[in-house]
Amino acid sequence: MTTTTPPQAPRKADTGGATTGTVPMPAGTARIITAAGSVATLASTFLAWTWTRSFPGDLTVYGYPGGLQVLTLTGALLTLALLLSGAGVKGLRWLTPGGRNSAVLLLALGTFAVTWYAVGAIAVTLGGLVNLEPGGMISALASLTALVGALGLPADTPHAGEKAPTRALDRLLHSTKAPAPTPAKPLPAWTEILAISGAVAIGLWVFSYGVATPYGELFVGFLLLGAAGIAAANRAGLNRRLAAVTAKHRTVTVTAAFVAAFVFPMTQTSEAYTTLGAYILIFATVALGLNIVVGLAGLLDLGYVAFLGVGAYAAALVSGTPYSPFDVHFPFWLAVLTGITASLVFGVLIGAPTLRLRGDYLAIVTLGFGEIFRIGMQNLDGTSGPDITNGPSGIPAIPDLEILGFNLGEEHTFLGFEFGRFSNYYLLMLIFTVIVVMVFKRSDHSRIGRAWVAIREDETAAKAMGINTFRTKLVAFALGAALAGMAGTVQAHVTYTVTPTQYKFVEAVPPNSAFLLAAVILGGMGTVSGPLIGAALLYLIPEKLAFMADYQLLLFGLALILLMRFRPEGLVADRRKKLEFHDTGQLDIPKQTGLSKAEATP
Repeated sequence: MTTTTPPQAPRKADTGGATTGTVPMPAGTARIITAAGSVATLASTFLAWTWTRSFPGDLTVYGYPGGLQVLTLTGALLTLALLLSGAGVKGLRWLTPGGRNSAVLLLALGTFAVTWYAVGAIAVTLGGLVNLEPGGMISALASLTALVGALGLPADTPHAGEKAPTRALDRLLHSTKAPAPTPAKPLPAWTEILAISGAVAIGLWVFSYGVATPYGELFVGFLLLGAAGIAAANRAGLNRRLAAVTAKHRTVTVTAAFVAAFVFPMTQTSEAYTTLGAYILIFATVALGLNIVVGLAGLLDLGYVAFLGVGAYAAALVSGTPYSPFDVHFPFWLAVLTGITASLVFGVLIGAPTLRLRGDYLAIVTLGFGEIFRIGMQNLDGTSGPDITNGPSGIPAIPDLEILGFNLGEEHTFLGFEFGRFSNYYLLMLIFTVIVVMVFKRSDHSRIGRAWVAIREDETAAKAMGINTFRTKLVAFALGAALAGMAGTVQAHVTYTVTPTQYKFVEAVPPNSAFLLAAVILGGMGTVSGPLIGAALLYLIPEKLAFMADYQLLLFGLALILLMRFRPEGLVADRRKKLEFHDTGQLDIPKQTGLSKAEATP
């Protein structure tokens, strides 16, 4: 006799209690409250927030937002747009291909943070909340209303293969990871190219705005809204869709990025802002060279900034400055080759006896080399040693570069735009950055690049497979040193002076070994764009937050802790790091060896 089991109702997926919004309310009510709060926040930016112009940005004008009001206005507009996109409004659906309410929540949170930061800054700077006009009060309450409404939006439903959120922060954001975008209809090639061009143009505008922020309070607001916007774009699925399009049109993407970088000096109204761009490129180029050593080969180098100093000193000694003991003046390209060769030789001399060490021992030795270089340059002053580097005073009066009769220290006009001294050096460093990127990409995809990655993952296994680990590591060390030396030749001419204090392990202003390593790790080891983004952030933030100089290292440490906790693979991670630091959704392998699958299953 056969017994049949009555059909059971399908079980609901276990979402860990995250199927409703954080604040319990009907979905329709939550959308209305979010929309009303966003509209009110937007309208409040056209009112005066304070009565005096003493607060930077002039927030006293009616009908014309300025300073931090512009950021609040932008955040409210984006929050409203994502809300309407999630509601299915035609023409805006492309903003949320993943269909995630958490994107709305993140932008509402960012708008709230910027607004309340502005209100708090006004109260602290001017001496109390009494300095707030009604517009400031309305903006604070309206942004809070929008945030409460966003917290009541329905939770994101996990896609197939996703686990339900379990941590408190994940429940707040309604998701454990970025959503998988819904399948989209194939777009014509010209539409995808336009999308890439638009994304690059937006990136250029955002970066230019951040560089040109005239005071620290505005830059802090920019960071708050920028972080929320990037996280919201990731939650909405825009990043994945854009990544798929850029992977399809790599040549167009690289060309558009290069054109945007070339146009950057034309978007700046002050040479001071272009100065930041030039120094950022120097820092980023050196970080990308260090990425070969740390990101690909897995060699922890704590004295890498010394190679930058070797290239800078070599270029300074042959630059024709009267303070050099050598009465020579090499042309530009020969000076560059001199800096590269000097750093390459030092890389080989230091790497040959030390690269047989591993891990912490290698890190200690390279840290010692960096300090030995700095102290050695201080002692070559004619008293403690030969008179070569003028000791602590360094080598000053380094002349500007001249390439084919083109003096980089003079102003030049191109296409109706004035290019000053730092604009010229910025464009020169842009060429060098392109060269370093090409070297990195070619090396990464070559046979030796795969050998570097094998050594990084497991040196013993790589050696067992026939890889000459010592020689392969030495090539990575020497190549990274040569790229740093190339950047050092330009740095010497940009700064006019080369001194030993520029090459400490830790210094308040980068580049230094600690910040270079942080740029690689925070940006994303083994990637191209990661160290570039990390270097830009780590150089720009200390420059813009000079008013918080006494707390910069404290804030830097807190940022490291938070990023390592919530984004251990870095801002831009390769596939290996994602698999290493996050759940891949694969079945767990029994830890006991020698057991069959049936035996290992309870």
